[in-house]
Amino acid sequence: MFNESRRNLARWFTLSMGSILVLFAGAIYQIEVKDKLEALDRLLYDKTRVMAASVHYEVRQNQNQVDLNHVSLLGSGSHPLAEDLIYVRWYNAQGRLVRFFGNSPPQQLNTPFGYLTVRSTDPLLGKGIWLRQVTLPVEGRTGVLGYLQVATPLTETQNRLTELQIVLTLAVPLTLGLIALTGWFLSGLAMQPIRQAYQQLQRFTADASHELRSPLSAILTNAQLGLLIAADDTRYHPPLENIVDSAKSMGALVNNLLLLARHQGRLAPESLKLINLNELLSNLATQFLALAEVQNIKLTCESPAQRIELLADPDLLRQVVENLLYNACKYTPVGGTVKIRLVLHSHLAVIQIIDTGIGIPEVDLPYIFDRFYRVDTDRSQDSGGFGLGLAIVEQIVKAHSGQIQVTSEVGKGSTFQVELPLKPYH
Repeated sequence: MFNESRRNLARWFTLSMGSILVLFAGAIYQIEVKDKLEALDRLLYDKTRVMAASVHYEVRQNQNQVDLNHVSLLGSGSHPLAEDLIYVRWYNAQGRLVRFFGNSPPQQLNTPFGYLTVRSTDPLLGKGIWLRQVTLPVEGRTGVLGYLQVATPLTETQNRLTELQIVLTLAVPLTLGLIALTGWFLSGLAMQPIRQAYQQLQRFTADASHELRSPLSAILTNAQLGLLIAADDTRYHPPLENIVDSAKSMGALVNNLLLLARHQGRLAPESLKLINLNELLSNLATQFLALAEVQNIKLTCESPAQRIELLADPDLLRQVVENLLYNACKYTPVGGTVKIRLVLHSHLAVIQIIDTGIGIPEVDLPYIFDRFYRVDTDRSQDSGGFGLGLAIVEQIVKAHSGQIQVTSEVGKGSTFQVELPLKPYH
């Protein structure tokens, strides 16, 4: 129980912190991408403005005569910017191509102003290479002289971002592992006070139950002795019989509490034995046959021809089936049926107790395995007991690494299904 709670705490801690870590890593990557592009855009803008400043023009007959001979890569001068520029293009004021450097561009300007990330189509440069392109208008005294379009490769930026991706890809799983270990450690610390308090409660329950058995035995013995002494005086019979019944009821409660305290968690391997389930259920069916006949109930037992065996505590497993059978017979009206069924399902041995009794309301089904819980219907009227039977059943089943399920419909009956693993007990 505590290990499961510790695992759940560690799991949720890891998921929450891991989600924050992944979001943080994604935010870092996006910020880095934005910073790299902004730095590249600033560099590209500066180079474009230097080239634009080299454009000369004259106004003749109200028309701009543009001279590109002094523009790097477009003119006849030196090419100081040729190292990291893929192409340079000049379009006139009407958007028609005038001069270019690099691969052959479209004759008409068809891209918006500003920055764009485009894919290269130059077979010499290599298709699929990403470029950062800027298109800026160049203005003179009389208006727009033309449009300068420049592009630079994103290869270096992509390489740096790829390195960052690799770092994040390696760092995030390692950090998640550290978070998981930290969560496991912290959940263990958080569970320690609860575990200690629960262990103290278990010890108190076990000690109190053990200490109560002796006085209860003395009360019962003295009451039964009183009945023998006062056999001829009927005046003392009702109070003495009431004492006997109360002592027996309290003794049963003490035994149940002691059982719950002793068998919390997994069973010790030395207490397990190889059990033939076919034989166990057949013997229990024979044992309860007399009770079923008294109540005019039809009791049957179905089991496969195949021998089904598993490792379990024979006394505890017997008590599981006995409790379920007792409840089934107790809450099945005259003329009803109770069926014991054993089936083999993959690696599980499945025991079903099926009755045609009064059933359990749907609202009560989630709570019927809680300690001291009793359904507020005909089931609890004049039935006796303390509401511990099904809690004991569930605890024993879980101690055998199994699980118990129930389906029920009011007025039609209930089916309790116990699933026990056939594999060796660990």
